[in-house]
Amino acid sequence: MAARIERFTISIPPELLTTFDEVCAAKGYASRSEAVRDAIRNYLVAHEWGLQASDTEVVGTITLVYDHDNHRLASRLLDEQHARHDQVLSTLHVHLDASNCLEVIVLRGPAPEVAALADRLISLRGVKHGRLVTSSAG
Repeated sequence: MAARIERFTISIPPELLTTFDEVCAAKGYASRSEAVRDAIRNYLVAHEWGLQASDTEVVGTITLVYDHDNHRLASRLLDEQHARHDQVLSTLHVHLDASNCLEVIVLRGPAPEVAALADRLISLRGVKHGRLVTSSAG
């Protein structure tokens, strides 16, 4: 018996969809659906095996790319970092072009807290891309 399949709709900017389709074709996916299923599986595995279950101290970086013109976002990013000043060791801010900024935030702290801060920052409206990379603190 075949597994039940659920359908859902997502909204996506046209340029992101074009790039996604190009990557799907280059990787040989038969359909967008299969590529999205793989992406979701990877996301869920990363979450399951991630930092949520460990109190180990880690060091890490959060890398964010966001729209420079979204001043509310820049303010929220700063507010979140100041609220976690005990974890934020350093921040690097780079102007990529007239519209985009790259921010790298260096952190140290208990794994669940570092992961929670990363999740909050990456999920802020206006962040175009974000990633947390962690390593052992020693």
